Amino acid sequence: MAVRQHLPAHPQAGFFGAGPYPARRAAIALIAVLAGFALTAIWSAPFVDSVIGDSVANGLLGYDAKATPISGVVAGTLFAFVSGLAGSFTACNIAAFGAVAPLVGDQAGEKRNPFKPLGWIAAGMLTVSIVYGVIVAIVGTRMPQFSTAQTTGLSPRSIQSMVAFGVVGLVFLAMGLIALGIVRNPFESFTRRHPAAPLVLMGALIGGFLIGRPYPLFRIMFRSAAEQHNVLYGAAAFALQSLGNIVVMAVLFLVLTYATGGRVQRWLAAKPARIATVTGAALLVGGTFTLLYWDVRVLGRLGYIWFPMVNW
Repeated sequence: MAVRQHLPAHPQAGFFGAGPYPARRAAIALIAVLAGFALTAIWSAPFVDSVIGDSVANGLLGYDAKATPISGVVAGTLFAFVSGLAGSFTACNIAAFGAVAPLVGDQAGEKRNPFKPLGWIAAGMLTVSIVYGVIVAIVGTRMPQFSTAQTTGLSPRSIQSMVAFGVVGLVFLAMGLIALGIVRNPFESFTRRHPAAPLVLMGALIGGFLIGRPYPLFRIMFRSAAEQHNVLYGAAAFALQSLGNIVVMAVLFLVLTYATGGRVQRWLAAKPARIATVTGAALLVGGTFTLLYWDVRVLGRLGYIWFPMVNW
């Protein structure tokens, strides 16, 4: 009697290195890395931080976010969410959009609750951001991020950013290579038993952006939480900052899931290797940009090495 093989209901069985994989994995990885490099070279921090970020924050708050001191806990929590939303497209948050492809891929093949994967990402993100907010409330005034000292070279604040975003970038790169099947998933048995684990990990990485974030509006909130030494305020403010960071990402995901009438999911499900392709490429672009921008380009800007940059 033939034994019936139990195949996964979803053609991908969890995007984190479960396959099926595209035929030209190395070429896809190379193109994605080059795209991340090009994005790093042309990125304009003044335009994104000031023209986009500050304009959004000032418009939503109704006052000059940089020039107006935070007046209390309530104002601080509102400022935290708005500044997080305003910072959606800053260099210290752009890698978050690498999570959109895995989220959309998770919906391919069958009808699923689109809010569930968002919930897993939020769980990982909020765990890290709340813990860090508590730490900032307790010891924040002694942390490198609190300092406003001007230096001619690498400051402790810059080193903290380089370490934090360097780790995030490397993990995103590793996840991209695993998603494409170029590198074997060292936690394959664990992720098979817990398919939501990669989403939780990505959420934790997004929460980790706060550990190195130099965005001026974030640093205003950081200093407010550090000076007040209120752990509840610190936890709430940092949680709301992270939630603001992923609002645009979540809306984009829901638009691709609902507004397209399922066309994106059907396109991915038609050739399941497309899920690995899109997921791996998105993670590699985000990881390359994060690593190069916050580690290599910073050294180039300070004159330690040469790195191509388009100033605009």
